[in-house]
Amino acid sequence: MSTIADKPTLTTTETGAANSAELATPAAHQLPPADPVAEAPVVNRFSHGNETYAALVWRRFRRSTMGMIGLVLTVALLTMAIFGDFFAPMDPKRAEIAFAPPDHVEFSAPDGSFSLIPYIYPIVETGEFDPITFQPMTGPDKTNPTALGFFVKGHRYNLLGIIPADIHFFGAVDGRPIHFLGTDKFGRDILSRGIVGSQISLTIALVVVLLTTTIGTLVGIASGYIGGRLDAWVQRFVDLVLAFPQLPLYLALASLIPVTAPSPVFIAFVIGVMAVLGWAQLAREVRSKTLALARIEYVRAAVAVGSSDWRIIVRHILPNVSSHLIVAVTIAIPSVVLLESFLGYLGFAVKPPLISWGLMLQDTGTFSVIGSYPWILSPVVFVLITVFAFNALGDGLRDAIDPY
Repeated sequence: MSTIADKPTLTTTETGAANSAELATPAAHQLPPADPVAEAPVVNRFSHGNETYAALVWRRFRRSTMGMIGLVLTVALLTMAIFGDFFAPMDPKRAEIAFAPPDHVEFSAPDGSFSLIPYIYPIVETGEFDPITFQPMTGPDKTNPTALGFFVKGHRYNLLGIIPADIHFFGAVDGRPIHFLGTDKFGRDILSRGIVGSQISLTIALVVVLLTTTIGTLVGIASGYIGGRLDAWVQRFVDLVLAFPQLPLYLALASLIPVTAPSPVFIAFVIGVMAVLGWAQLAREVRSKTLALARIEYVRAAVAVGSSDWRIIVRHILPNVSSHLIVAVTIAIPSVVLLESFLGYLGFAVKPPLISWGLMLQDTGTFSVIGSYPWILSPVVFVLITVFAFNALGDGLRDAIDPY
């Protein structure tokens, strides 16, 4: 009978050799040693995996329904402004019947059957009187239809200011005058004037925002990065501009411009006044961003290795501020459009023969006119659509660029 003491035992050396033999594998099945440098992932702060930063922003932006609606409306407004004469169905300076009501549009033929082609029926007096006010009653004239169509011939114009053309996007097939939104006090088509007037209104807004963004960015970055006494003096000046009452200044400056001043001079004056009073708020915002970025590690590292101030601002601070600037621009444009319309209502607008939304709103200054001819408020619709489009676009961009 064997006991535990009778069993052979292995020494430590023999045990290690046995374990090594058990763990040994053929050379053909062994994997090569991993290269830590080759397997290290490449980190790019402008990409997400294989996705660039721009593609990442676009993917986030597409999830915003309101942002996409704002983008479509913004592109449509800019296209309408660039090719305003092409989209205008009537000559914006042609005078017809004053305060004519909007024409009646129906998808029905004169015989009453359904038609894919819409027809215009002018509004005329029916010969009856209202039993309460005894005013003449009006209605569509079914005996005088006008077929609508696309790419029809109309008044002549210069496309982009240089190409003579007479083709319009839509209008009457037979060239008869049509008024979808009625006419103003001089008998001019409101819809055509609103489309063409977008050129002046949006141009003023874009130029003003370009100037205010440039001035505000330069002042804000210089004030926040340099700091010290310069920052203190600049911020006190910004406080003065922000505290200045703008409306009395606009009205005072409007009286300084002579009535006989050329229209380009007047537009330049309007743009200059808006730009001078509109850059301060953006400068304050950019300064706060710059103060926060100047304390980040990679900026302090760039200062430690001897990078110039210009390189630090251009390569490190400005790219990180650009996301805020993009959103600020899209939000500032509708503010300028509203300001131009409001000033036009007060009389501080472009002079004829130029057309702008602010100039068109001057006709709404009398309450009796609004009560009798409410369609002259139609230019407000252009302003509302523009404000909604740029605000929706700015809100979508803000969520896409900085989701946190």
